[in-house]
Amino acid sequence: MIYIPRRPRRNRKSAAIRELAQETTLSVSDLIFPMFVQEGTGLQIEIKSMPGIYRFSVDSLLEELKEVTDLGIKTICLFPNYPESKKDKYATESYREGTLYLDALKAIKDRFPDLALMTDIAMDPYSSDGHDGVVENGEIVNDPTLEVLGKMAVAQAKAGADILGPSDMMDGRVGYIRDLLDAQGHSHVSIMSYTAKYASAFYGPFRDALESAPRFGDKKTYQMNPANRREALVEAQLDLEEGADFLMVKPALSYLDIIRLLHDHFDLPIAAYNVSGEYAMIKAAGQNGWIDAERAMLEVLLSIRRAGAKAILTYFAKEAAFVLNEQ
Repeated sequence: MIYIPRRPRRNRKSAAIRELAQETTLSVSDLIFPMFVQEGTGLQIEIKSMPGIYRFSVDSLLEELKEVTDLGIKTICLFPNYPESKKDKYATESYREGTLYLDALKAIKDRFPDLALMTDIAMDPYSSDGHDGVVENGEIVNDPTLEVLGKMAVAQAKAGADILGPSDMMDGRVGYIRDLLDAQGHSHVSIMSYTAKYASAFYGPFRDALESAPRFGDKKTYQMNPANRREALVEAQLDLEEGADFLMVKPALSYLDIIRLLHDHFDLPIAAYNVSGEYAMIKAAGQNGWIDAERAMLEVLLSIRRAGAKAILTYFAKEAAFVLNEQ
């Protein structure tokens, strides 16, 4: 026999031993399921670029959530789809009493009080300009946007949100929102900041879901440059100081190094958003028989966990829950 001082294959020789030696685990409790709500009744409309993902009317959403929660998914993140007729320059529909999104949050919390309900704070679903901030003379202006985001945050907290997700990338928004929440009796509401949100090509299907693409230009003046790494540390330090409870990296797959960077430098839980384009690529390749989509899904989610993310927002949440519950 050839003398080999150490044989790592011994720890791979059976499924039981591989599990004993496994360094990273993935569970249903790590997953946050992004879901979409729209006006209407009895609606469940599949998003063409995101097979298996739907926009629901509120009544259909509540029915779907019964299945979602039965699978053990404990957190969802809700996004609204609004018709153009409801959009305006200052996104007033985002905080108006009796609007679709706020009523949906209340309905979910009433029916599923133990479900952790995460929301989106950004102007683009409600803005006639399609941007995440107020537009003045062709420029997305920071400080006036904070006032809108603050109204949105307080309205969502009143509606029953457990976690607010500022996804706008305006400077100072975490601190501004935190101060407003605390002053108005919502100190218990968490903030999961989109800390390092990059100006990515992987958001296309999501914009189909919301029908909220920018009417002009792009989002590069407020979302981060994909070439930058150290800048994520600056954003994370600011969010920490301003009162964030979670730090998020978006997208996930092309930014695993950023997830690890924040994990290694900050004690807050790190979240990652496995975004719509990442989902759509695996779905498309699977439907064409080019890859085993289920294995790829689990490998992707495990890689995000391995990089250091504790929470993963993923459109695979429901599908992954089916598989993980069977293991």
